[in-house]
Amino acid sequence: MNRVKFADVVIRANTKEDKDNTEKELYVGGEHILSGEVLIKNCGVIEGSTIGPMFYFGFKAGQVLFVSRNPHLKKAGMVTFDGICSEKTFVLESKDENVLLQRYLPFVLQSNDFWTYAEANKSGSVNYFINWSTLAKYEFDLPSITVQRELSNLLWAIENTKQAYRKLLQKTDELVKSQFIEMFGDPVTNTQNRQVVPFKDFMTDIRYGTSKPPAFSESGSYKFIRATNIKMGRIIDKDMLRIDSTEAAKIEKCKLKGNEMIIVRSGANTGDTCVVTNEYSGQYAGYDIIITFDSKKANPIFFNELINTHYMKMRVKPLTARAAQPHINSEQVQNLPMIVAPIELQNEFEAFVRQSDKSKYELEQALKELDSTYKRIISENLG
Repeated sequence: MNRVKFADVVIRANTKEDKDNTEKELYVGGEHILSGEVLIKNCGVIEGSTIGPMFYFGFKAGQVLFVSRNPHLKKAGMVTFDGICSEKTFVLESKDENVLLQRYLPFVLQSNDFWTYAEANKSGSVNYFINWSTLAKYEFDLPSITVQRELSNLLWAIENTKQAYRKLLQKTDELVKSQFIEMFGDPVTNTQNRQVVPFKDFMTDIRYGTSKPPAFSESGSYKFIRATNIKMGRIIDKDMLRIDSTEAAKIEKCKLKGNEMIIVRSGANTGDTCVVTNEYSGQYAGYDIIITFDSKKANPIFFNELINTHYMKMRVKPLTARAAQPHINSEQVQNLPMIVAPIELQNEFEAFVRQSDKSKYELEQALKELDSTYKRIISENLG
């Protein structure tokens, strides 16, 4: 195994492209590159976009893009299409495939050693960045081509399997939405000519969470669910804050019993919803709108899915427009027009969702195991 400098085996491809006169149709900005992901599949369309004059470097499928701004975000990966990027994104490729395999290069950039070096050698005081001249000096152990090929094949096989699992997760979500439309019709155009009543007709209570942030405690007994914990119609534990019993007593009205719905009332995620599952019964909601349903009329899982169809875009989001930031209030929520469906049919839909969630959980666990294996292999072999 040889110790090499980055610039000895990697070149920065500075191919200039005129964004207003190029045959390439796509561009990649920092927002298209996901943190810690080895494959770049997201992009924007150049025509009609508002990208600035700094987008003048071209790239080809198979090259590796590294975002030099804010290296702590760990944005680097192999691109799967041709396009252009900004001068703050380095386009990288192997100098000699007999020394460094191009397929191996993106994993070098995903190693802990690489990101530790990038973070330690960044420049700037507000918008941090790393210069090419600094990156060029990064040293790492480079195994033989045979070992590179074996590791690349293994790691790309894991990556391909991860991508396949993600597609299955996406298909599962699409299946749930398709089942909803089949059972209840389009909730916006009311294709099944169902009765339409205000949302409040299905509620026994609607209340706001706390307006004053509590004091948080890492060892607190209770979870405190904020807007950032509500994604894709469910509660996400990532970055969940906690409160102790003293703080919980101050915000008793925010205590959850289970089977409520939470609607985000302000900020970028305004209108996002989730159902309070049994595991969050007895925990506390944050600053948002909490709805308790009449169980004889309404199943929260049914309404959670209803709102998260294109009903969100057509009915909810237009209500949230504000000059400063998006916002929705209790009165607006109560007066949302909702289709009426028999509770028996809503419960039948819930059973379908729960079965789908079980499949999703198994896929998500398999993804976690794959990701853990992937990171272990990189750590053991690339640092």
